[in-house]
Parts: sequence; C-alpha cells; structure tokens
Amino acid sequence: MATPAKQEIYKHLRAFAEHFAPPPPFSPHVEISDGLIIMMMRPSGRHDLAALRIERQLQPQLPEGIVATTSGGIEEAGLGQLRRPDVLVLPEAAMDTDAAISPRALLAAVEIVSPSNPENDYESKLHHYPRLGIPHYLIVDPRDGTCVHHWAIGVREGNAVYEARVPYVFGDRIAIGDWVIDTSELPRYSKEAC
Repeated sequence: MATPAKQEIYKHLRAFAEHFAPPPPFSPHVEISDGLIIMMMRPSGRHDLAALRIERQLQPQLPEGIVATTSGGIEEAGLGQLRRPDVLVLPEAAMDTDAAISPRALLAAVEIVSPSNPENDYESKLHHYPRLGIPHYLIVDPRDGTCVHHWAIGVREGNAVYEARVPYVFGDRIAIGDWVIDTSELPRYSKEAC
C-alpha cells in the first residue's frame, strides 16, 4: 500500500510526465515506476513487428468482447505505476476511458525486450505486474530468441508474485490459457542491435 508521501510523489511525477516530451531517440511515451520516470528508446522495427505478429495471432483466438492491442497505457496510482505493455489482452470495454486503463482489467501483458533496457522487463515489470493483478505475463526476447511465461499469482512475504514460470525458445508454441502464440513467426534482433 502506498503511503500519502509516495502518492504525492507519484502525483507530481505523473503531472510532469504528462507534459514531458523527451527528445529523439526517446519514445514520446514514458513509464513511471518506483518513483522514477523511465524514458523509453523508440522501438525498432523488429520490436514492433514482434508485437504486431503476436497481436495478429491472438485476435482471432479471443472471444467476443476481448481484444489484443499494441496500444494503451495502464496505470495504478496507488502503487505508483504507469506502464505501457507492448501487447495487452483485455476486455474492449476496459479501453472506454479517458484515463489510463486499469491494469486489473488485463488478462495478459506481453513485453518485447529492448536491447537498451532489458532489466525493465525482466526485473521491474516482473516485480510489479503480479502486484497490479495481471494474471499472465509473457516476456519475449528477440536478442536471444527466448520467451518466459509467468502466471499463477500467489503471495510470498506479503507480496504478490508469479508462482509459475515456463521458459521457451523461438519456434515453440506458447499456450496462455486457451490461446496459443507461435513463436516461429517472431523476428530476432540482428547481432549489431544487441
């Protein structure tokens, strides 16, 4: 639970981030976590292609009213989190808001690892996503052609954590609930990009 002081800090960071336009090569979108504004590098074509292919694979498998999308930010001010997953799976109705989407509406989040900031996906988001109530978290790493699916939120030492984890390599088919992602369609980064 956030203290009033942490909530006030987050409120100020959020107001600053709302009006902050980082210069190139940074993305115009920023994230907030652990009292820090995280400037994201503009994604590469292969990063965005991987997200697009996952979105396209998931969409026909989803039931009516559930969507896969590569756009949208999630926010939980009480935990000081503003995040922008690369692929979100959620009820379409949850997107009908003038504010950021509640992370508690997500059924799954997919992150494509960037060469410039892999710890954001492997450490920070892995720490925060179960606390945000996101039931499935898939990390896709085009640097080495691996993926890790995390799910089954439990509690350890008073904190929400993912209790189940399965690693994959590109070429595998990953089952997330009733949906399947064929990783053989995902591009790898060039050696120069890593």
